[in-house]
Amino acid sequence: MNREEGQTVAERIRARFDDLTRAERQLANTILENYPVSGLGSITTVAEASGVSTPTVARMAKKLGFGGFPDLQGALRGELEATISSPISKHDRWAENAPDTHILNRFADVVMDNMRQSLRNIGTETFDSVARLLTDPDRTIHTVGGRISRSLADYFYTHMQVIRGGVTLVAPNSNTWPHYVLNMKPGDVLVAFDVRRYEHDIIRLAEMATGRGVDVVLFTDQWGSPAAKYAKHAFRARIEAPSAWDSSAVTLFLLEALIAAVQNAMWSETHTRMKDLEELFDQTKLFRKFV
Repeated sequence: MNREEGQTVAERIRARFDDLTRAERQLANTILENYPVSGLGSITTVAEASGVSTPTVARMAKKLGFGGFPDLQGALRGELEATISSPISKHDRWAENAPDTHILNRFADVVMDNMRQSLRNIGTETFDSVARLLTDPDRTIHTVGGRISRSLADYFYTHMQVIRGGVTLVAPNSNTWPHYVLNMKPGDVLVAFDVRRYEHDIIRLAEMATGRGVDVVLFTDQWGSPAAKYAKHAFRARIEAPSAWDSSAVTLFLLEALIAAVQNAMWSETHTRMKDLEELFDQTKLFRKFV
């Protein structure tokens, strides 16, 4: 499979955006604004919604590597189906064409390919910008995850709480989230996790936080949570795996790299906090010592 075949429509648009004409960029922005639904109407409907001509729609589809607009729409429909897939359907899709190799090898091959494809589409500029946000001591960091991804939010919180002060883990029960939003200030950062099947509560929280001047950093999948429209920065990590469950390997890699970057930038403060924390651990006798 070549690189183009492995890309989502959104990834193709972003990769080729600088090569598009002014009208094509206008069309591309419209498609990305409510992705992928905004590209699923007739060619006339899509053109009118974007304020461009139907030939512009057809030309952009070919520039993106499709045979025409129907092929582009077919790809969008496939992506929409993938984002709402249940664990059972995900398992069945992988199991149907599974190669005759050990699951360890199959899983490793997919995860490594996920890593390669994800890194192609994540710029170091975005990474560095997020690291600077997380390093700013004047910004409080809030983090939240969904039904499964809350474990990533908890992992991120545990490390960031050691590195610096001013870090809040938003509770999993969404009925309390307005209380957390109440304490968010302009310039704060909300680090949110939302992958397919995207959760309404996460999307709504991102919207409310943005309304209060909070910078949202979103970790999502290759298709992109609707919460991305409220995000200042979004990391789109590949998540598919030969399993009923999606893989968090690439997302965790990105998290750990960010944690390392922030730790290095704030080492003076972090060193002091770590030293104090170790003394507190000694007082509680949390860890076993052999000497």
